[in-house]
Amino acid sequence: MAKILLVDDDTELTAVLGEWLEGEGYIVETAENGEEALSRLSHYEYDVVVMDVGLPDMEGFQVCATYRGRGGTLPVIMLTGRGQIADKTLGFESGADDYLTKPFHPVELGARLRALLRRPPQILSEVIQIAHISIDGNSRRVLKNGVEIKLLPQEFNLLLFFMRNPNKVFSSEEILDKVWSNEKDTAPDTVRVHINKLRKKIEDEGKSSILRTVHGSGYILDNG
Repeated sequence: MAKILLVDDDTELTAVLGEWLEGEGYIVETAENGEEALSRLSHYEYDVVVMDVGLPDMEGFQVCATYRGRGGTLPVIMLTGRGQIADKTLGFESGADDYLTKPFHPVELGARLRALLRRPPQILSEVIQIAHISIDGNSRRVLKNGVEIKLLPQEFNLLLFFMRNPNKVFSSEEILDKVWSNEKDTAPDTVRVHINKLRKKIEDEGKSSILRTVHGSGYILDNG
């Protein structure tokens, strides 16, 4: 049974969502501001975070970025009334895994949660090695030159997809379709943001990145 941290200062919305999620079988705990959320994430175990952008003490983007900066890897869904691409990009750059624009139906939130919590059945115990990177789909460990590196959940999924499909060019739209759980609130720019963040973590200093941009076509993981 998955445990959710629901972060929102709108007590009415929190009550409605909390009741619905509990009816779906989730365990729900709440926080009303960013500081409380960060404290709970430091002291208690959760499976996923659902967080509003407009919190009273700091924006949800800042909370998410702070959590990621402390090494937090739980999936985070941002809730917001802002629907502009720039705001969505900021959300993903802060470390969010998904972005749900208000107003939304709880059923849609439930679908997003199930997608984030579901481990793809094709993830097996094989270890894939390409250049200086190795990845284990079962343990979800990534090694760079033999040293483990930490990736956010969506970064891991993205790298695993490319490692399983080397030397093939994929457009942003194809990547969204194959790696993201729901493309409604995503755009090609979402892929660019995640690719850039992933590159910074897997690049070997002084060498060209194995994850290349093919201008006008998409992206490719080069296996030589």
